[in-house]
Amino acid sequence: MNCYNINQAGLVTGAQWIASPNFDARATTADISLIVIHNISLPPKQYGGDGIIQLFTNQLNPDEHPYYAQIHTQKVSSHFLIRRDGTLIQFVSCLARAWHAGVSNWQGRERCNDFSVGIELEGCDFEAFEDIQYQTLNQLIAALKKTYPIQSIAGHSDIAPGRKTDPGPYFDWDRLAEKCNHLMNNTKKD
Repeated sequence: MNCYNINQAGLVTGAQWIASPNFDARATTADISLIVIHNISLPPKQYGGDGIIQLFTNQLNPDEHPYYAQIHTQKVSSHFLIRRDGTLIQFVSCLARAWHAGVSNWQGRERCNDFSVGIELEGCDFEAFEDIQYQTLNQLIAALKKTYPIQSIAGHSDIAPGRKTDPGPYFDWDRLAEKCNHLMNNTKKD
């Protein structure tokens, strides 16, 4: 099992680093209190390609797939992507504001990008996620909770209801909570 650590620059040791230009400064790094879980696949319902990386780095070719022609000008990012095989990729430092939440509200606070960390799971609303993705996600959440004052974990659909549906009906929240609590207890004993 990987144990992730987050350095003073907000980078996770053990994650593949691919810098996205789609970020800006947070008003304060002392308020990183929310984790937002998403799903993404590019092209839709297809896995393993470079479409997600190309989207987050503004290199998506609109001629490569019909769907790309609709989205190639979007300036979006996430802090992290967890591939189907469990590979963890980081695009934006946790200390910076990634552009993953859009118009959003969590417990009365708007602009969730200001105080959240975005985690994309390679997947869609129509299929279950892989066991290894949950393992990586739980390890990442444990590291985030150890480093920042995380108070809540929400889906994109929770912070943008009616506008977004991810991480979708196949995301197993109970499994996440169980694993997350287990990892946090083990982390505190070290």
